Amino acid sequence: MAGVMFSFLNFSALVDLNIGISDRLDENRSESFTVLFCDFSNIEQTLIDANLPSLLRTSDSIVCYEQYYFFVMPYTDRYGTGIVKRMIEELFATPIPSAAVCYPSNGENSSELFESLYQEAKKVHHINLGFLLKNEG
Repeated sequence: MAGVMFSFLNFSALVDLNIGISDRLDENRSESFTVLFCDFSNIEQTLIDANLPSLLRTSDSIVCYEQYYFFVMPYTDRYGTGIVKRMIEELFATPIPSAAVCYPSNGENSSELFESLYQEAKKVHHINLGFLLKNEG
């Protein structure tokens, strides 16, 4: 098990790709994939690098922006995302501020998904992910 790392500059395109794959496969599900945001501000980078990839599937993608990590998880709904979040918190033995959005229930394109994620992180954790709104391609 290991997630694949992508540049933040390609985040919007990565989400668009997952939307395209979901649409092409004609997935008629309310949650075809999920984007999970985690704030690893209080976790040492060496611990992140050594442990995080072991939690993810090869189909999952990782995007990092400073201390913020985003996981694009195909075929994962909110329930599955909750399990991944608990595994992350158990791995690092600390609560991790996080937020998640699902396609298409929280947005039908990358811009809408990023806006939903921005709003959720701001509302729940008072974290400003405004840089996501500038990443739109």
